[in-house]
Amino acid sequence: MIFPAILVFIIVYLLFLISGFLFPIDRSWYAKLKKPIWTPSGKVIGVIWGVLYALIALSLAIVEYKIGLKNTSLTFITFWIINYLTNQAFGFFEFKAKRLDLAVLDTAIVALTSLLLIFVTLPYSVVGAVLLIPYVLWSTFATYLAWNIYLLNR
Repeated sequence: MIFPAILVFIIVYLLFLISGFLFPIDRSWYAKLKKPIWTPSGKVIGVIWGVLYALIALSLAIVEYKIGLKNTSLTFITFWIINYLTNQAFGFFEFKAKRLDLAVLDTAIVALTSLLLIFVTLPYSVVGAVLLIPYVLWSTFATYLAWNIYLLNR
């Protein structure tokens, strides 16, 4: 049925947006940080994350549509939960706690678990797995960026 898949898409997309409201960017603090010259603007980063959240939500919606999330493995669910929680924690570490070191560690876990998500999604949907590739690429880039910001500001 399509309705549960649409519902999964909407819920997952909204869940990924939560950290932006819980841990808003401290713009004055962030502006004062030393950053590499190749750092994307905040607007670009926001657009990219918006697109990635849609791809992530679509990936899960496809799995829901094809077999139902309740029919997936514990490993699949566990990696999704770990990835979601670490994704959300970045805003806390970076903008609330202002712990650049923990933000780097967090983004590394997001990058690793997003890669693992491809492999655990593959048995359920090749398309769902492929939709996660941009997430892996961006979270890997985000880890590298966070590492450089940390090094410039420690």
